[in-house]
Amino acid sequence: MRIDVLTLFPEMFSSPLAHSILKRAQAAGLVEIVLSNIREFATDSYRKVDDKPYGGGSGMVMMPAPVFACFEQVRAQAEEPGRVILMTPQGRPFSQAMAADLALQPRLILIAGRYEGFDERIRLGLGAEQISIGDYVLSGGELPAMVVIDAVVRLLDGAVGDENSIRNESFSDGLLEYPQYTRPEEFRGMRVPEILLGGDHKKIEAWRQQQALDRTGQWRPDLLKKKNQETNETGV
Repeated sequence: MRIDVLTLFPEMFSSPLAHSILKRAQAAGLVEIVLSNIREFATDSYRKVDDKPYGGGSGMVMMPAPVFACFEQVRAQAEEPGRVILMTPQGRPFSQAMAADLALQPRLILIAGRYEGFDERIRLGLGAEQISIGDYVLSGGELPAMVVIDAVVRLLDGAVGDENSIRNESFSDGLLEYPQYTRPEEFRGMRVPEILLGGDHKKIEAWRQQQALDRTGQWRPDLLKKKNQETNETGV
């Protein structure tokens, strides 16, 4: 997989991409992550990439010309055109299912905005889809792009040592993950549940499933409602 990131601040990605799963996945050749600086494609002496919005209003808007120029050069670097994604609060909420879908793609092109957002012609002209990581506003699209990269890359075959750990994570089946414990058996008066110590894997699996249902109902009832609706619709 190749992931291109178009950004005004490529240096922000240096540390996240140089550690843990992302570092290993790149070293193993599972993913190539290429950063491109949009500002390098500005044509004036000030390297201007934003301007005041037509119609008035506060803030500045990213101009289309530098983004288009950067995008066209980046897209030409590989034969695969890739899926083009704008990181914006206006986008579809990012989810585990979306991460799994993106992990199947040979190439992603993520565009991180700044200021008050993108000139609308960027979305229209590039045929870009929009993704949001939550209902809040950040200073730019760099952090959301990092979130998408991390969530996607860890789903690539070979990126995580234990593939079973991915299948059992929160949201993998529409529920939050069951509680986890490790040594020691007792810590400050808190004991590991006895059922996890008995070795009966069928009982352990049933306990874990019930715990996942219980905590999803308590902490994320919206997820449980959605899962129940899907179950009723499919009959599974």
